Amino acid sequence: MLAAALALCLIVAIGDGDSLSMRCGGQPVQRVRLASIDAPELRQAWGREAREQLAALCLRQRAEVRALGRDKYQRTLAQVRCRGRDAALEQANAGLAWVHPSQMRAWPQVAAAAARARRERRGLWSQKRPLAPWKYRQRHPRTGGT
Repeated sequence: MLAAALALCLIVAIGDGDSLSMRCGGQPVQRVRLASIDAPELRQAWGREAREQLAALCLRQRAEVRALGRDKYQRTLAQVRCRGRDAALEQANAGLAWVHPSQMRAWPQVAAAAARARRERRGLWSQKRPLAPWKYRQRHPRTGGT
């Protein structure tokens, strides 16, 4: 899939609250990461809820996918719309994802939704001290693989 290309794809699996797998036409299954958010890891508080919400919105649905590039794990970074709704925006609005500080200017609508969820203490923001997933990954490095 080319950067900035728009494709209609079938979402075939959900990895966690910000990653999924899709099949576009006759292409092999591709791993995709939502470009604008970072959801809690599955072993983190609210990680399973973030995954379940993304599954409820996107799993086995046709999705509009706009590829924007690749991440360090060679997943496609993309904007994904399921059921006519932006998946990243929905996750942020539900309080199930962060927008990394370095990405806030690039994704102002998603950043505003995350800020609203934080003010209203929705989802992970109901915790006394939520731990950002990038900090969680630093504290709990994986051994081998992604």
